[in-house]
Amino acid sequence: MTEQKSGAFSTWKNIDWKVIEKQVYILQVRIAKAIKEKHYGKTKSLQWLLTHSYYAKLLAVKRVTENKGRKTPGIDNEIWSSSKQKLEAVLELNRRGYKAKPLRRIYIPKSNNGKRPLGIPTMKDRAQQALYLLALEPVSETLADNDAYGFRPKRCTADAIEQCHLCLSKKGSAKWVLEADIKSCFDNISHEWLLKNIPTDKYILKQWLKAGYIESKALFPTHNGTPQGGIISPALLVITLSGLAKAVADATNKQKDKCHVVAYADDFLVTGSTKEVLTNKVQPAIEDFLKKRGLCLSIKKTKITHITEGYDFLGFNVRKYPNGKVLTKPSKESIKRIKSKIRSIIKSNPAVSTEKLIRLLNPVIRGWSNYFRWSCSKNIFYRLDHYIFKTLWHWIHRRHSRKSATWRKNKYFREEIMKNWIFFTKIKTKEHNLNNMPNLA
Repeated sequence: MTEQKSGAFSTWKNIDWKVIEKQVYILQVRIAKAIKEKHYGKTKSLQWLLTHSYYAKLLAVKRVTENKGRKTPGIDNEIWSSSKQKLEAVLELNRRGYKAKPLRRIYIPKSNNGKRPLGIPTMKDRAQQALYLLALEPVSETLADNDAYGFRPKRCTADAIEQCHLCLSKKGSAKWVLEADIKSCFDNISHEWLLKNIPTDKYILKQWLKAGYIESKALFPTHNGTPQGGIISPALLVITLSGLAKAVADATNKQKDKCHVVAYADDFLVTGSTKEVLTNKVQPAIEDFLKKRGLCLSIKKTKITHITEGYDFLGFNVRKYPNGKVLTKPSKESIKRIKSKIRSIIKSNPAVSTEKLIRLLNPVIRGWSNYFRWSCSKNIFYRLDHYIFKTLWHWIHRRHSRKSATWRKNKYFREEIMKNWIFFTKIKTKEHNLNNMPNLA
C-alpha cells in the first residue's frame, strides 16, 4: 500500500477520500482472501499492516467524527470538531502505550418500556475501535453465516424477511417455526471465549473488554459482555454467532427436517418440518452452542408456532393463510407503536404552527412507511392514513372550535390530482418571498 506522508494533508478538507478508501479496501480484500484460505498467520500480518496504516487511521477518525454520535463525548468530555483536532487525532492512534478509558454509562428506552444500558467510549477509544474494525470486518464477513443479516454491510431487515418468505412459501416448506431470542446478548458474551476466538489483536481487545464503566461517579468493572455503544461490538457479535446454522445442520437431517436458520443480530428463527424436531433436536443444539459463548435463550421470547398462526419477526408478521399464500405484513405491535407515536406528537403540540407539526410528523411517517413498503401493506397504509386524518382533524377542531367544517377544510387541506385531503401550510421563504407549501408525507 503506497501512502502519502502525514504532512501531505495540511487540512482535513483537501483529503481525497476516494483514493484512501480504495487503498484500504484492497488490503481488506487480501485479509478476506487469507482468512477464507485459512492462512491465519498471513491474516494476522495483514491486519497488523492495516491497523498501522495512515490511510486506515484517517478513515477511522472520519467515521467517528461524521456519525450520529460525533457530538456525544465520553468521560473526558472531549470531541473532535476542527480540522486540526482530527489530523492530530490520526497521529495519536498508536498501539504502543494505548490504554482504554472506562465508558460513560447512560440508559436509552426500550420498546417494552424498559431501559437498555449504553456505554459511551471516549473519542480516542472510538477511533481506535473503528481502526481495528477495518481489519476485523473482512474476517467477520467471511466467517458469518449466509443467512445472518444483522450488523453486516449491504444487508438489512428486508433481506431477512425475504429469506423467511422463501423458506416458508413453497408447498412442501416447513410448517413450524422456532422463534428465538438471546437473553441480554451483548451483556453476557464470555470474555474468555472472545479473547480465545476473535482473530484480532488480543492486547487491544482485552483493553476494551476490561475497561469498565463509570456511573454516578463510581467505577464498575466489566467481567462479561461487550459494550453496547462500541463501534466494534456488532462485529464481535457477528463472529460470536457465526456457526449457528452449522450447529443446527449437524443436529438435524437437512432434507427431512427442513431446518433453515434466519438471523438478525441476536434475534433469529429456525424452521422445522415438525414441532418435535424443533423441540428435541434444534433447541438443545442451539442451547449447547450458546452455552459455550456464555449465552442462553430468553425463556419469555422463545416459542414454537405453526406457520398458519403466524409469527412476528423484526416488526413484521409472517403467516400462511388458508389459500396457501405466505404474506408478510406489519405486525399488530408495530401498528400500535406508530399510532401511539403519531398521537403523542399531535397531542403534545396543540399550539404549534402547522409547518412545525408537519416537520415533526413527516420523518416518523416516511420512515415507518419506507420500512414496511416491501411487505403487503396497502390496506394497512390506508387505515393508518385514515387514522392520521382523524387525529389531525381533532387537532384542528380544538384550535378552531367555532369555525365551520368547510372553513377548516379550506384552511388546512388542499386538493391535488386524485387527492382531495392533503394537509399543508403556506409559508414565505426569506430568499425568494414565494409561497412554499410543505405537505404531510
